[in-house]
Amino acid sequence: MRVIAVTALPDGWKLTIDNVSNDMIFRSGREAERAARRLADRLARAGIWSEIQLYLKDGSLAARFLSPARDAHIRSASIADPGRAVAA
Repeated sequence: MRVIAVTALPDGWKLTIDNVSNDMIFRSGREAERAARRLADRLARAGIWSEIQLYLKDGSLAARFLSPARDAHIRSASIADPGRAVAA
């Protein structure tokens, strides 16, 4: 499982992925959270579980979201119909 963390910086927000040394910086927490959710969705489609951890400015954990890996038949269905909501 990959851990995607969104943490505050003095002048923005940082998205980090465990064992990857390529942090992403955003102006707002909303932008960082959206990017984290997109990344988790891509990992799920690739068959990889992930956990998003959102932290407040004081460093405390605000929320955690698990994103399970999707089956091959679910991945192909969502690719065929990207507008269709698929339960994970």
